[in-house]
Amino acid sequence: MPESSQHHHTRDKEYSSRDRRDEYREDRRTPDREDRPRSHREKQRYADTQRDPRVHEATRYHSQGVPSYTETSSSYYDDSQPYHQTLYNLRYFTTSRGICQAMEFVLSLLIIICAGVNHSNSGRYRDIASLGGLYQYYYGGANAFTGAEAQKVQRLDDQFYQLKLPPYVYSMACGGALMFYACATLALGVFRMPYRFPPLLLAEALLDVLIGLGFIPAIAFYFIKLQEIYSNPICKEREAMYSSKGHRGFECNLNGADIAGGLFGVLGIIIFPISAVLAIRAFIRVRKMKQRPTEDNNL
Repeated sequence: MPESSQHHHTRDKEYSSRDRRDEYREDRRTPDREDRPRSHREKQRYADTQRDPRVHEATRYHSQGVPSYTETSSSYYDDSQPYHQTLYNLRYFTTSRGICQAMEFVLSLLIIICAGVNHSNSGRYRDIASLGGLYQYYYGGANAFTGAEAQKVQRLDDQFYQLKLPPYVYSMACGGALMFYACATLALGVFRMPYRFPPLLLAEALLDVLIGLGFIPAIAFYFIKLQEIYSNPICKEREAMYSSKGHRGFECNLNGADIAGGLFGVLGIIIFPISAVLAIRAFIRVRKMKQRPTEDNNL
């Protein structure tokens, strides 16, 4: 009996040690089997991040336990969630290119306003004193033009107004064209068209450079033309007549709107080349992003 019990005891020990070895082997095999698909998933995820930067952003936030934008909205092109897509598009206004293009729009609008102030101011003299009665009492006197003098001043006002129109009309036309151009580039940026068609960025950079350089002769022509207008005998005669009656503000000099329009033109020389540089940088960045899938396929 003792020998048989001892024999059974040793046999149990052998079975238990054999079971432990088998479990240890299974434990060692199981992680390897699990690691293989895990490593495969990591390689696939790395390839996806190289193809689409938004996937890298999603995986980074997912590893940190923070929900990313790509997780909250299923896809950038998901039509079922237009609200998130609209918010993503509007983020373009906060980029450097969006801010620069918004400044171009505001600058063009200010040029139009400065030119429109002088364009809308005809400055024609009104002979109210010739109506008699209370008008003669309040608006007459030594400072009023009456009769032939009033007609002469009105004729000079009309001639001077027609004389000064061309530079302001051209300024408003150029400002309107630049404002339309700024709106077009903003719209293309909001809808991410430069990413789909990168040559648009090169065309935008070329136009920005040409516009920035074009401001230089435009400003020179603007001030030369204004100087010719204010040196015209019509302006000098008009100034003399108003000065004889003690009226001020009719001098043949540049006014505040003229100077402000020129300063905004100088700002255009600075802003548009900066926009061209930003467009070239964006083109280089987009081209690198589009070359990544081809590089992955060649590996």
